[in-house]
Amino acid sequence: MTETEHSTMASPLKRRHLVGGAMLGMLASAVGGLVGGVALGQGAALPQQKPSGRQRFTDKVIIVTGGTSGIGRAAAVMFAAEGGKVVFCGRNVERGAKVEDEIKAGGGDAAFVRADVRNEAEVKALVDKTIDLHGRLDVAFNNAGISIEKPLHQYSAAEFDDVINTDLRGVFLSMKYQIPHMMQKGGSIVVTSSSNAIATTAKRSAYSAAKRGLVGMVQAAALEYAQHGIRINTLIPGTTDTPFIRRLAGMENLPDAAWHVAIAQWAKSHVPGMQRVATAEEIAAFALALASDDHPYTTGGQFVVDGGKTAQAG
Repeated sequence: MTETEHSTMASPLKRRHLVGGAMLGMLASAVGGLVGGVALGQGAALPQQKPSGRQRFTDKVIIVTGGTSGIGRAAAVMFAAEGGKVVFCGRNVERGAKVEDEIKAGGGDAAFVRADVRNEAEVKALVDKTIDLHGRLDVAFNNAGISIEKPLHQYSAAEFDDVINTDLRGVFLSMKYQIPHMMQKGGSIVVTSSSNAIATTAKRSAYSAAKRGLVGMVQAAALEYAQHGIRINTLIPGTTDTPFIRRLAGMENLPDAAWHVAIAQWAKSHVPGMQRVATAEEIAAFALALASDDHPYTTGGQFVVDGGKTAQAG
C-alpha cells in the first residue's frame, strides 16, 4: 500500500484490515509487553534517511500534491533542502501551515496552497498560483491519494468514485494543468502509485484499480510529451510507515512505541526481503532521484521501491 496525504474511512471496524487481521493480534501482544514502552519502540525504529547534501533543484520550481504529511511532506522538505522553490497542497490547512513553517525555518522556499485534487478549479488554481509566484514549473510530484477498503459489493458508488476521483482523476487533473507550463522548456513529473498496482489483497478493489490505472496513464502520457522534453515516471512504493496507514489501521491514537512495534512485527512476515516497512523519507528520496536531471533517459517507467514485498511469487 502506498501512503499519501489523507484517508477516507467509514468506521474503525471497516478499515482495520489494512495490514491483515494478524496485525491486531500482534498489536495486542506488543501493547501487553511494552511495560514502559520506550525500549521496544526504539528497538523497532526504522533507519533514518540522510539528506543527500546535493543541490539538484536549485532555482527549480516544484509542485507537490498531498504534501502535508507522509511521503508528500517528506518530499516537500527534501526538495526545498536541495534548493527547490516548493509549492505544495493538501486539504488540511493547519498541517499545511506547519510544514510550510518547518521548511522556511530550515532556510527553504515553500508555499502551501489549500487544494483538493478532486476539485478541478482548485487544481488549476494551485498551478496558477505557482506560476504567479515563480513564473515557471519544472517538477511535479503528484502524490495525493486516499483509500476506502471493504469488499467490492459493499462499496457505495460514491465511495468507489471518491477513491478513483482522488487517486486517478486527481493525477489526471494535476498533469492536465501542469504539462502546458513544461512544454516549452521541458520538465519532470513523478506520480505515486502503489505496490498494489502489481500485487494486491482483498478489500482494495477501488485503490488497486486507481493505482494500476496510474501506470497506464503515465505510460501513454510519457509517449505523448517526450518530444517536449517532459519525463513522466511512476513511483511504486511498498508499505510505508506514515499517518496514512496508521489511520487506516485505526491505530492513530495508540502510543508511538506500540505502533512501531506492531508494524515492525507485521513486516517480518509480510515483506519478503528486507522484512521491514519503508520510511517516508526513503520513498521521497527516490522520488527526488526520478525528478532530478540525474536520469535524462528515464521516462514511462515504473520504479518499484518495496523492500522485496512484490518480488516473491505467491
